[in-house]
This record gives sequence, structure tokens and C-alpha cells, in this order.
Amino acid sequence: MTAPALPPAAGGNATTSPQRHGRLALMLLSPTFVVLALVILYPLIAAVRESLYQRQEQLDESGFVVEGDTFVGVDNYMAVFNGETAERFWNAFFNTTFFTVIGVTLASVLGVAMALVMHHALRGRGLVRASILVPWAVPTAMSALLWQWIFQADGIANVLLPGDAVLWTTEGFHAKIAVLIADVWKTAPFVGLLVLAGLQIIPTEVYEAARVDGANAWVRFWRVTLPLVKPALLVAVLFRVMDVLRIFDLPYVLIGERKESVETLSMLAFEQARNLRYGPAAAYATLLFLYVAIIAYVFVKLLGADLIGEARERTRAERRRKATSTAEPEQKEAVSV
Repeated sequence: MTAPALPPAAGGNATTSPQRHGRLALMLLSPTFVVLALVILYPLIAAVRESLYQRQEQLDESGFVVEGDTFVGVDNYMAVFNGETAERFWNAFFNTTFFTVIGVTLASVLGVAMALVMHHALRGRGLVRASILVPWAVPTAMSALLWQWIFQADGIANVLLPGDAVLWTTEGFHAKIAVLIADVWKTAPFVGLLVLAGLQIIPTEVYEAARVDGANAWVRFWRVTLPLVKPALLVAVLFRVMDVLRIFDLPYVLIGERKESVETLSMLAFEQARNLRYGPAAAYATLLFLYVAIIAYVFVKLLGADLIGEARERTRAERRRKATSTAEPEQKEAVSV
């Protein structure tokens, strides 16, 4: 007869005690939570509060001008969808969505192509990688000025294109094309960099097995490469979607302000704030935040990029496995007794 197993000692270290493990994790993460609260939570709460007020000037009983903030509730939000500002808001909403859908799609396709080129074993691969990543390193305002020179009436773009010169930086659909070209040129290397990281962890044996099975280059890309780099590609696309939804500096510098063709929600909120209409500006910013949050949530749920959910599921499975492995010796000891 074997002796019964002794109960675990009270307390324990952070590895054996789940309570101490949780407290240690909370203590280590608390500085990050404090920083996030200061740079994200507090500005968000302040913006929501500001959107419920409106700065007004009125006369007091003595006839003096009094400036102050007046609580107006949801009037700033209602004004966005009604009256003269409604048309401008929906135009900015359409432009923001247009740049997001078309720009991210083009950047993703071009970024995957760049990653395949950088991953291919060829002579001078380091020079090719450096040249591809240069546009991503250029600041957005600088790249906008660069493309502004290219899209001038006598710029290189009109020299290369046949026919009459196109006034790229004026009102019209060509202004959207100019913004898309400049945005894709700058951001496609970012997608390519993340996809390249996913390509480098794919074992070569997988491609060798595909070749043995008779798969050609297109089948290997569609059936092997693309599924294996999907996690990295989804993360890159998610980051690009959230970034383009907040696009401001590129169209503002390249095309200009108050251009109906390229005006976005961020540009609209900036103009309201610059004109000291902080309540409507905060309302625009809050709506933009909700738009970004909804798109990110839908993206994560529909496209399977729920990295946090997958990590939680793996953690739960690991805990169940450990609990099962711990319970089996106890059951054997009970049977032997």
C-alpha cells in the first residue's frame, strides 16, 4: 500500500500558485495599463465630454460679451446628419471608405508581390530589400510633397502620360487617384515586410512535397504560401485598415484643404477644431473612433484574425491538459489504497 499524496503546501511561488501568478502578471502589466489610460482612455473620455458642449458667445445683463461652453447634449451629433453639414459629412465618409477599401486592397496585392521578390534567393537580395523598404521609411508629409512635385502640371506624371496634361491637385476623380498612388507607394512595403516575415518561417520541405505531388508555381502559391502567410497578412491588413481610416496628412498636403474630392473625416474634424468649434470637432472625432472600432471588430470576427481569442483558447486547452495530467496520478493512488 502506497502512502497518500500530500496536499500542496500553502502559498507557493508564482509558478505553482495561480493566485500569485495572476498578481505577478497584473503587477508587471500595471505600468502599461497606466500609460494606455493616460494616452487613450483619458483623451477619449475628454473628447466625448467635449462633444456634448458647444462654445457660445452671449450678452450678460450688463451688456458685456460672455464666452463659455454650453451643454447641448446630442445636438452636435444631430447636426452632423442634418442641415448643411450632412452632405459634407457623407462625402467625407465616402472618401474615407473609398481610400480604405481601394488603397488597402492595392497595397496588399503589391505588398505580397514585394515579399515574394524579397524572399526569392537571388543575387543582390539585400539591395532589393533596402530599395523596396525606402518608401515606408519616408515621412508621410515628405512623400506627399514629393508626389506633389510629380503631379504638377509640368511634372513627370504628365510627361509620361499621353494626351493633355492632367491637373492632379485640383477637384475631380483624378485627385483621388493621385492620393491612392501616393498612399500605395508608401504603405505597400509595410505589408511586404510583415508578409516576408511570414514567408521566412515556412519550411522548405513543404514546397518540396508540393513539387513531388506535381503542383506548379501557381498551385504552390495558392495552396501552400497564401494559407501559411495568412496570419501575418491579416495582421498587416488590419493595421493598414485602421491607419487609412484616420488618413489626414497625405491628402491634406498633396491636394489641399477643403477639397471635396479628397476630404476625409479626420480633415473635417481638424477644420472644425481650427475654427474653434471644439464641440462639433469632438463629435466628428468620436464618430470616427466608433467607425474605426466597428470596422476592426468586424474584421477580426469575420476574417478570423482573433489573435487574442486564439491565445485564450490555447491557454484554456493547456490548463485542461494539465488538470487532466494531475488528476490521473491521484486517481491511481486512490485505487491502490
